[in-house]
This record gives sequence, structure tokens and C-alpha cells, in this order.
Amino acid sequence: MEQFFYRNLLEQLKKWISRKEIYAIKGPRQSGKTTLLRILKDYLIGEKGVSLENIVFLTLEDREVLEKFSRNPKEFVRSLVMHKQNEQFYFLIDEFQYLQDGGQKLKLIYDLFENIKFIITGSSSLELTGKTAKFLVGRMFSFYLYQLSFEEFISVKSSQLNNVYQENSRLIKEFILEGKDFACPEEDIFGGDFERYFEEYSLFGGYPEVIKTDDIETKRLILKNIYDTYVSKDIIELLKITDISKFRTILELLANQIGCLINYNSLTTDSQSYFNQIKHYLSVLEETFIIGLLRPFFTNKTTELKKNPKAYFIDLGLRNYLLNNFNEFSLRPDKGGIVENIVFTQLKIKELDPLKYWRTLSKAEVDFIIEIGGELVPIEVKYSYFTRPQITRSFRNFILQYQPQKAIVLTKNFWGNLNFEKTIIKFIPVWYL
Repeated sequence: MEQFFYRNLLEQLKKWISRKEIYAIKGPRQSGKTTLLRILKDYLIGEKGVSLENIVFLTLEDREVLEKFSRNPKEFVRSLVMHKQNEQFYFLIDEFQYLQDGGQKLKLIYDLFENIKFIITGSSSLELTGKTAKFLVGRMFSFYLYQLSFEEFISVKSSQLNNVYQENSRLIKEFILEGKDFACPEEDIFGGDFERYFEEYSLFGGYPEVIKTDDIETKRLILKNIYDTYVSKDIIELLKITDISKFRTILELLANQIGCLINYNSLTTDSQSYFNQIKHYLSVLEETFIIGLLRPFFTNKTTELKKNPKAYFIDLGLRNYLLNNFNEFSLRPDKGGIVENIVFTQLKIKELDPLKYWRTLSKAEVDFIIEIGGELVPIEVKYSYFTRPQITRSFRNFILQYQPQKAIVLTKNFWGNLNFEKTIIKFIPVWYL
């Protein structure tokens, strides 16, 4: 029997399932979108009482289906719902990005068939956000399904640790979003367990198929297949990029520089490329959910647009595959960047936007700045053991300049409190974020 992992997004999808609007589920290739559609199908049958005959599952990777749907979407859909105009249907359409002019075609059938709820998935935000969304303003709800978050990873590994995680994560979330203070535990007896799983997650990432196996060689092979499929399907077939060697080189260069400011001159020279091509490839990598770009925080928006972003990988397993480096965590010189990368992806998955970094001309820097209701929350990543709460000069400078009400330092299994000026600073083990 196939193993399905529970995904947090499912609760959001259930919430508005009875509304007419189209669901667009976007995310990396092989992050679990097809599986989520199957789970949603079971939910519709088991809990909503929808007849199996009224749920239509299509994949547009099937060339025959794609050709028929593309040539006449109205007739294709009508053939599946005729004689049942008064019954509710659910069309689950996988890999929607393969449909040319998909936005126009979907708008047509959305407006024609009042009794159909369309749920589409795609692995290219370029297609679903740009070309599709402009035709579906007011008609579409967008959702993102990434690889398993650390929260979802822990729920797979241990129900006991998941209980501990949920409680501590709730306290941290309330602190960030509402400013609700809490008492830090004097001792965390589960810290060693979380540290072990956190470091496993940092090496092999959150792809569902990777998590299903404990064999390291199998994990490597799965990551290789994911990467090869991404290049052949999204890059060559869908986006028509022909200089694959240069594309791979740029991707490998970025894998060596996670958390660093992007140096366009260096990338151009090392890849024997040119500036506009680098910018295009970065956009493609971001829109196909391979990397995420973190842009700088400035109060002057014009200045902000001129500053270089940092690049992080959405999944570290894929990044480590590119480097052919799955060495244990304690031996890695890049572990600081790896932990910072995990924090980036967890904040992104939790949709704590806008997310920025702060850096001054004198090179004072804070890893992450989130803005909640107009209030800034600085976050510093320090994956090391603390004996007492202490902050860096850069963190101190940011607090003095912007006077946030709350701030966070993410540590290696250390809890603590520090009041500096009018700011409450929480020291929290990084895995609970």
C-alpha cells in the first residue's frame, strides 16, 4: 500500500472546497501535489458524500488527454458532465502548466459550467501565476505545496516529538504574530532527539519519496531522478532552455553560495555567461521552486530595489545532491549556511511575508526581518550552544535603530530571555520555528 503523508495544506483546501473559485496548487515537481489531489478525492467521497462518478481526475502529462482538452476544452468537459447539469462536479487537473493558453481555456469553461469546481496543480509558477492568473482575476485561489516542512517531517518520524513540537511551535507563533510572551522551559529533555532529526532533514531535505526510505543510496538515487526530471520536463520541454550546460553550472555555483549575496559579476565570469542571462536563469529557478531569493530591507524602497538578493535552495537535499556532499552535519564547513537555509524555507512555508535581510554599508547584518502588521521582527540564526543570552553587535544596532517590540535568536537547543531597551528577545532552539 502506498504511504501517504498528511500535509498541513489539506485543512486550507477543505475550508473553501464548497466555493466556486478555482483552486491552483503550485509547488516544486514531486513535492506531493498529485498525492494531495488523491487525498482530496478521498475526502470528497468519504466526508462530503460526493459520488465517485462526479469526480474527474485528469493529468495533462497524458498526451492524448492534453491534445483533446487543448483542441476543444468546452466539448471535452461537456462530454464528462452531460445529462447531469444539476449535479456538482469536481475536476482535479494535474500538471496544468502543459496546457497552452491554459488561462483563457480555463476561464471559458469556468464561466460556462456553473456546477464544476476546478482544482489544478502545476510545478511552474511562471505558467500558473503569470499566464493563467491574469485571465482568472477574482476566480482563483492560489496555494503553495512545498516539500515537507520540518514540522511535517517530525510528524512522520515521531508522534511523541510531534506533540512537543506542536506545543512549543504554538507558543513561538503567538509570540511572533501577537506579541504574546511565554515562559521558556528550564530544560528541554527532547533537545537531543530534535537535533538528530533536524540534522537528518538538513542533509536529505523534505521530498516525500526521499523521506519514505531510510537507505542513503536510495535517497541519493531519488534526488538524482528528481533533478533529471526537473531539467528534462521543466527546463528543456516546458521553458525551452537550450543551453543546459550553462544552466547546470549556474545552479551548481549557487549551491556553493547559499546565504551569500549574489555576485552577478562572479556568476557571469564563472559560468561564461552574461548579465541578462544570469538574471533570466535566476528568475526561472525561483519560479520553478528550486531557489528562493531573499531581498534586502530598507526604508527607502528605491534603494532596496538596487541591492543584490541572497539565494537559498527550497530543498537542501537537492542542493546537497548538486554538490555530491551528504557528509554528516558535524563535519560540514557549510553547516552555518545550511541552518540559515532551513530557517529561510520554514519562514517561506509558513508564509511569514514579507521576508527580508538587513545589511548596512558597514556590513552590520541581521539574517531575517519579517514584517507583521507594520511591525518589524528581526531574527538571527546562531546554531551554537549558549551558556547565557547574548546578542551580536549587528543585532543590537538593528534594535537600537528600529526599536522592535520583539526579536528572536535561533539557537542550538538553548532557551532564554533577554530584555534590551524596549525589546523582548527570545532565544529558541531553531527546530521549533
